[in-house]
Amino acid sequence: MAVLTVCPFASCCVSIGFGPAAPDCGLLPARSIYGSAEASVSGDLRAPKRWSIGKSNGNGKKRGGFGLVVVNCSKDGIFAKGQRRGSLCPEEVLDVLKMSSSPEQAFAYFNSFADLPQRVVHTTETSNCMLEILRVHRKVEDMVFVFDMMQKRIINRNLSTYLTIFKSLYIRGGIRQAPYALEKMRKAGFVLNAYSYNGLIHLLLQSGFCNEALEVYRRMVSEGLKPSMKTYSAIMVALGKRRNTEMVMSLLKEMENLGLKPNIYTFTICIRVLGRAGKIDEAHEILKRMDSEGCGPDVVTYTVLIDALCNAGKLSDAKELFFKMKNSSQKPDRVAYITLLDKFSDRGDVESVRQFWNEMENDGYDPDVVIYTILVNAFCKAGNVDEAFATLDVMKKKRILPNLHTYNTLICGLLSVNRLNDALGIFGSMESLGVKPTAYTYILFIDYYGKKGDCKSALETFNNMKERGIIPNLVAVNVSLYSLAEVGKIGEAKEIFYGLRNSGLAPDSITYNMMMKCYIKVGQVDEAIKLLSEMIESGCEPDVVNINCLIDALFKDSRRDEAWKMFHRMTIMRLVPTTVTYNTLLSGLGKDGQVQKVLELFESMTRKGCSPNTITFNTVFDCLCKNDEVDLAITMMYNMAELGCCPDALTYNTIIFGLIKINSAHRAFWFFFQMKKSLYPDHVTICTLLPGIVKDGRVEDAVKIADNFVNRDRVCVDGAFWQDLMSGVLSAAGISKAVVFAEELVCNRICQDDSVLIPLVRMLCKHKKALNAYAIFEKFTKDLGVIFTVETYNSLINGLIDIHQMEKAWYVFNDMKTAGCAPDIFTYNLLLNTLGKSRKLKELFLLYEEMHRKGCKPNTVTHNIFISSLVKSNDLDKAVDLYYHLVSGDFRPTPCTYGPLIDGLFKSGRLEEAKKIFEEMGDYGCRPNCAIYNILINGYGKMGDVENASLLFRRMVKEGIRPDLRSYTIIVDCFCMVGRVDDALHYFNELKLTGLDPDLIAYNLIIDGLGRSHRINEALYFFEEMQNKGLCPDLYTYNSLILNLGIAGMVEQAGKMYDEIRLNGLKPNVFTYNALIRGYSLSGKPDSAYAVYKRMRVSGCSPNQGTFAQLPN
Repeated sequence: MAVLTVCPFASCCVSIGFGPAAPDCGLLPARSIYGSAEASVSGDLRAPKRWSIGKSNGNGKKRGGFGLVVVNCSKDGIFAKGQRRGSLCPEEVLDVLKMSSSPEQAFAYFNSFADLPQRVVHTTETSNCMLEILRVHRKVEDMVFVFDMMQKRIINRNLSTYLTIFKSLYIRGGIRQAPYALEKMRKAGFVLNAYSYNGLIHLLLQSGFCNEALEVYRRMVSEGLKPSMKTYSAIMVALGKRRNTEMVMSLLKEMENLGLKPNIYTFTICIRVLGRAGKIDEAHEILKRMDSEGCGPDVVTYTVLIDALCNAGKLSDAKELFFKMKNSSQKPDRVAYITLLDKFSDRGDVESVRQFWNEMENDGYDPDVVIYTILVNAFCKAGNVDEAFATLDVMKKKRILPNLHTYNTLICGLLSVNRLNDALGIFGSMESLGVKPTAYTYILFIDYYGKKGDCKSALETFNNMKERGIIPNLVAVNVSLYSLAEVGKIGEAKEIFYGLRNSGLAPDSITYNMMMKCYIKVGQVDEAIKLLSEMIESGCEPDVVNINCLIDALFKDSRRDEAWKMFHRMTIMRLVPTTVTYNTLLSGLGKDGQVQKVLELFESMTRKGCSPNTITFNTVFDCLCKNDEVDLAITMMYNMAELGCCPDALTYNTIIFGLIKINSAHRAFWFFFQMKKSLYPDHVTICTLLPGIVKDGRVEDAVKIADNFVNRDRVCVDGAFWQDLMSGVLSAAGISKAVVFAEELVCNRICQDDSVLIPLVRMLCKHKKALNAYAIFEKFTKDLGVIFTVETYNSLINGLIDIHQMEKAWYVFNDMKTAGCAPDIFTYNLLLNTLGKSRKLKELFLLYEEMHRKGCKPNTVTHNIFISSLVKSNDLDKAVDLYYHLVSGDFRPTPCTYGPLIDGLFKSGRLEEAKKIFEEMGDYGCRPNCAIYNILINGYGKMGDVENASLLFRRMVKEGIRPDLRSYTIIVDCFCMVGRVDDALHYFNELKLTGLDPDLIAYNLIIDGLGRSHRINEALYFFEEMQNKGLCPDLYTYNSLILNLGIAGMVEQAGKMYDEIRLNGLKPNVFTYNALIRGYSLSGKPDSAYAVYKRMRVSGCSPNQGTFAQLPN
């Protein structure tokens, strides 16, 4: 044996090559690396531990070295120390390749072993290294050789193999570009065999590129190559995850066409895919086919189909299949039992869980902590939380310790039935039992608090989790944000959201969605849109839920154009609109009544492969029916089944609404009975249909439907239902038919309380027809025996007071007490207020004593009534004393407390006291409102102190209180009274700029002010403007203009104004005649003045002293 030493020093060799070796050395000839010199061979030379190959630089130092190779030469070949004879370690080959100084040298060295598989085993790593070296030097032909060698030797081609080849062919985009790259590879000489195609498909699937894997599969088949069973299975699994059942079944057929016979594994994949897609019947067909083809299902197949049946809600079928499996040669394993127990426990089917439990134990499987936890879950889902507790005791007796999942399941069950204290008790004892709560345990409580609207407790739990050293995961953050989003707590939400960065967590699309909802909840839609940009910049790809949320918010904010722009941005973001997206857009178009666009969008949706759901149809129907296109809605309804949708109660309700709207009650009636064949009518159905039926004069039919709905269908109805129904009947059919319908309901004992009468009484009283309401009260209480509730009594009393029928109001009040219906504080306040306005203080206090005696406690309104009544009765001091007495206790005054006091003090000239009470409002927690400022401004204005009035007006604005129409009217009046018309004009114009419309009083004030300031043309301008805005002048307007036109010598126009009065149906009064007489007198037309006087007397208008003062002597 000889030792071959490659020495780094010039004294040993000038250069080295792999030339002809000794006869007993199995090295093949190869090119010299640096020259033609041959290796030096000596029998007993010992090599140093490190070595290198390189040229000497003349001073004993080496350059560009390899290191040292020490190999033994023998007739058996090359081998390293400690290695099996006849082979070379791939790691050593890899080292040599990495340290080669040229591609030719490396390729020669790599190639020298290519035909000697018995001596050197090339690996994926050595081959990839060689490919990379060749790629760097653009040696594509040599790369083809290496790749072909890898295929022949069945060396695994991994991701790096293909990426290196792609780079050599200038293909960018990674493995996803495989379908495109294959064509370029073939042109360059890379010809893939079946194994390479199979491997490439698996690489694409592992990277999540299912569509690209399918393309490669298609190319493989087109080249006459047969994919393996493993490849077919992998593609089917990937397609199954995408719910692409059609392609899975298509692949099954293609496999068979290529002569591959599906096995149990392939069939099981198909069953799983079909089952997850809800295609249970097709999954059953596959099971039958397995039996017929002699490929009997195993326990995994049965378990997969059982799981699918349970997920589809077909529990009875799942149970039947289970027993079929038990009767076959396949026996359920532990996984099968756990699947069944888990699915049936999720449904709360405790009886079935116990049945499977017994079967499992009979088959020799002892329950463990996982199975006991499933049982706990079953009890919790069924609401039997006490039995779930008892299960823990059973576990302890059998020495099976509950784990974290067991406790979490129990806590979840307790929270689902609102047993918060018990859940907190379990939570508090977990650590003492050796189980530490995790973030999920806290999430259960955070979620519970969030759904209850208790964001404070949710936030406290979140912070407590952090204090306990448990780092919140993204789910905990998202659940906490959900609770805050529901109530719009944006400050706390932002704190959690931006705190994510400090904890090292990156927000996901759900996190951003919660934050968007938070901003939207508080009306900050623009901030929500900014989050979208921030989301993209941070590398978190928006999902369709985020975009749907923003589109919905923009529509609700009446920003329709922006909503559509957001929709079109989805294409740029490579997001596919979902059914929810289209439903939101359709709803927005429907609210605008854009029927044609709704239909176009619906067609576009179906054309693009987005399946509509029942909500989609209901949204379209809503638009059609509200725009009198009911027939088209009905046609579409009949075609719903073709698109896999079924009408629900809302569908029928919408169609019935549309038919009632176009006065087609008979068709609505027919649709109602069609609905009853498959669905139960709800409250909305009845409240939509019956108003139209009653309007159509079919009261008897309406009564029968109501009777059937209440008594036969056993639907629980309350007072709110009857009130909604009668409100609809009133609106559609009118008062007469509504009363008849109500009477029939009472007579037929369908509704025996006053629920049907409340809307009638309210409506009549609202329209000043309280006497009609009183007649209904008399009829239904005395003739039909209906007992009124306090709500109806209050409405009737209020209506009678409103039309000054006090005697009847007191009668109803006394009847109320006689009937045993106790008046409430609202009743007493109505009557107390009436007595106060009538200044009947004695009766006021007597009624108050009665109220107090019957245990009815006064409220703030009661006290305000007393203060106001005392002021109106000129007992101002008593009012002030009462006020201070009340505030010394627990009374919380309101602006209605201060208004009468301040107004009364101003009118009494007690200015300082009024100012004092106003300034102390804040001390009692009462912020002045616009009405208070109006009283103050008016008070100062009436005193001629317009400076203080103006200051108060500006103070009101500064404090963020928006002046109302009355505020501007008062300030205009103030300035007009002191002759400062320009200031009055300033506020009048400001009034219009704020978006408020001046009313007749405001115009009258400015017209009168301008007229008295001899700016009659401007007064006439506003007179014309007022009429152009649809405001009709009243007698005050004409009297002011006639007076000021006469003073200005424009008596002819004054005469025309007088003529207009009669044309507009107004009757001139003494002030009209006096103003006209004065005008003629001042203009030196005594005959005309006397003619007006005569006309005045003829019309029956009595002159006053002013009349005679204006007549010429």
